[in-house]
Amino acid sequence: MSEKSVFGLYSHYYDLFYQDKDYAAEVQYVDTLLQRYVSSSACHLLEFGSGTGRHGQLLAQQGYRVTGIELSREMVAQATESDRFSCQQGDIRTVRLGTRFDAVISLFHVMSYQVTNGDVLAVLQSAADHLDSGGLFLFDVWYTPAVYTQQPEVRIKKMANERHEITRIAEPTILVNENRVDVEYTIFIQDKAAGTCQVLTERHPMRHFSLPEIELFASVSGFDLLCAEEFLTGASPGQETWGTCIVLRKK
Repeated sequence: MSEKSVFGLYSHYYDLFYQDKDYAAEVQYVDTLLQRYVSSSACHLLEFGSGTGRHGQLLAQQGYRVTGIELSREMVAQATESDRFSCQQGDIRTVRLGTRFDAVISLFHVMSYQVTNGDVLAVLQSAADHLDSGGLFLFDVWYTPAVYTQQPEVRIKKMANERHEITRIAEPTILVNENRVDVEYTIFIQDKAAGTCQVLTERHPMRHFSLPEIELFASVSGFDLLCAEEFLTGASPGQETWGTCIVLRKK
């Protein structure tokens, strides 16, 4: 399933649903990694899967120039551009902007939505084609040891503002032979003023990765693995590390 079909239905409620997400801390973490591995102080970033632009806008405030690529037109329509942040609709597997960047980033498990080997390799090739030698590709993924140790479970999340109350039920199915978890979402959107309730359903196929997989994909795509650590904390990945950050350098 494409990212567009996954996020098209409830994209208008996306920022409400993730209003508790600490975007500022995530951007500070990404900034720390970029400062560690990129020598340029005026870094030009390409963001794969820029969503509604929350990460890109904050990175722009940090002094980066950010160009975002997002498959969902609905997400792009909600993004606020500035002189240092712009975004456009496109497929990260096939987009070619004809411009080189200091680094490519892809956050919030966008790479885990690439569930086939062909999709993974296509995104890596796209990243490589936008980088000079030494350029970085930074992304986060679901981590296989944690998925099999912790086991995904049914989760219920509720968020609300002055107009809407949203309840999302996530029901996972583990596909052990495909390194994949299919998450079935049922989303109840209550309009407080109108007294109505809309029900949406979506399936999010999510791939998880082991480090040997990442190293193999990186090698055949012309990258070296520089870093693999727990997202935000920087700890070594292990059975408790659901979200792992990967930093690759183009050979």
